[in-house]
Amino acid sequence: MLKTFITSFKLQNTYRTNSIIYSIKQLPLIKRILPNGLYKSKGLKIFAGIISILWEIINIFIGKIIYISAMIFMALSWYKTNQADTFIYLFVFLTLAGGVLNTYMLNPTKDKYYAIILMNINAREYGLSNYYYQLIKLVVGFLPFTILFGMIIGVPLWIQIALPFFALAIKLIVMNYSIYDFRKTNKASNENLPTKFVWGFVAVCLVLAYGLPAINIVITQTIFLCVFIIAIILGIISLVKIHNFKDYRKMYKQILTESNVYMQEKANGTQAMKDNSLKQIELDTKYTSNKTGFAYFHDLFVKRHKKILTEAVKKQSVVILVIITAMIIGITMNENFKTKTNEILLVYLPYFVFIMYLINRSSSVTQAMFMNCDHSMLTYRIYRTPKVILGIFKERLKTLITINLLPAVLIGGGLALLLYLSGGTDNPINYAILFISIISMSIFFSVHYLVMYYLLQPYNVSTEMKSSTYKVVQGLTYIVSWYMIQIKMPIFGFGIATIVFCIAYCLISLFLAYKYAPKTFKLRV
Repeated sequence: MLKTFITSFKLQNTYRTNSIIYSIKQLPLIKRILPNGLYKSKGLKIFAGIISILWEIINIFIGKIIYISAMIFMALSWYKTNQADTFIYLFVFLTLAGGVLNTYMLNPTKDKYYAIILMNINAREYGLSNYYYQLIKLVVGFLPFTILFGMIIGVPLWIQIALPFFALAIKLIVMNYSIYDFRKTNKASNENLPTKFVWGFVAVCLVLAYGLPAINIVITQTIFLCVFIIAIILGIISLVKIHNFKDYRKMYKQILTESNVYMQEKANGTQAMKDNSLKQIELDTKYTSNKTGFAYFHDLFVKRHKKILTEAVKKQSVVILVIITAMIIGITMNENFKTKTNEILLVYLPYFVFIMYLINRSSSVTQAMFMNCDHSMLTYRIYRTPKVILGIFKERLKTLITINLLPAVLIGGGLALLLYLSGGTDNPINYAILFISIISMSIFFSVHYLVMYYLLQPYNVSTEMKSSTYKVVQGLTYIVSWYMIQIKMPIFGFGIATIVFCIAYCLISLFLAYKYAPKTFKLRV
């Protein structure tokens, strides 16, 4: 089994190394310097291999510290309950949710297909060796941070050490159930396609995790000890059954075939998105427009694709209204919740940069625009002329801002209302700044993604993403937005800075789009 694991690790590292070289080759300026025979360069392969191994090591820890700090540690300030008990409680329920969403073994990936199907490596040895490796990474990645954060808030040492092993046990139990279900139904589960039951279970876990501590309900350390012992016993039993399971090839062959992860992975995934998009397009000839020129062309597109463009925003708006309503009820019924809400709203405006990043639909909308319009229209020379590109750009910018405005208005207005109901602020202008800054964030992301789409147009004619620069900018956008979670600033200072920055950024970005989009907005090879 060790030999199989070494082979699989080399395979994964080779795949990752080639991906790194490909990404480097796509970067502006650098791609002109580097030769086409880049993949033959031993020196560069060694360099990329070192980066790959370092990333593997970093990846063991980086996800865990982000998870514990953002999902658990920062949430402790929301509640009046004992911090140590709340930390344990949140970890338990979030681990239950994560256990059913990510089994490791049932994640269909290319390296599994290469190894098991193409190279005919023993499926059981490959699956188990990599599964055990992922479980070791889970414990090693969690342990330093459960100890670190546990020491900060006074969690007993034995629980600090026990928490990663509790997560390990839950993974084993869930995987054992998946094998049992496969034996019973002869149908393997694909963790990339969670069932309604799985999503329902996750939703219940999240509600219990973050809801019950608000009414002072958490688990004691004694209860955790009982739960931990039961989990470990079931985990050991599950480990034995997982290890003794024989039909891994049959299970993997079914998963990999259904998921189409071979070389067609991206193409098939794109085709699935195309098929889904076609189902949502309104082809009724009743749709018309009184506009002319570029506005007419775009108006018809928006009307016939309104389900794709606005359906998710409507759902977001409903969720936002439910959350705001629940917050209002909580404020009126619980004085401690009211006080804490006021304290949070006065200094946590930077947190909403990340929230607005998450709910902004501009990235998905630009993808829909390319998939359902531009990937065909860009093959025509007239569509690539500066006049047409800039004309369509203006109309699309208006649409994007409008689409994202509804949830932004609800959030901005809701926050101002919650601030008022929870005790208000000494400076009345904060209400207006709070509302306007949220609107500014929404407009910022709308402009940002559209300009990025026009300046870096990342797709080829098959709608596959081919731009490393686009991915880098996407990644930097995420990192900066996530970093804002760590910042606490008064509404007035951060709000004014946000509004000014958004105005300046939008003006500069629009200037760059108007100047360079006619040259950069084209199909990639």
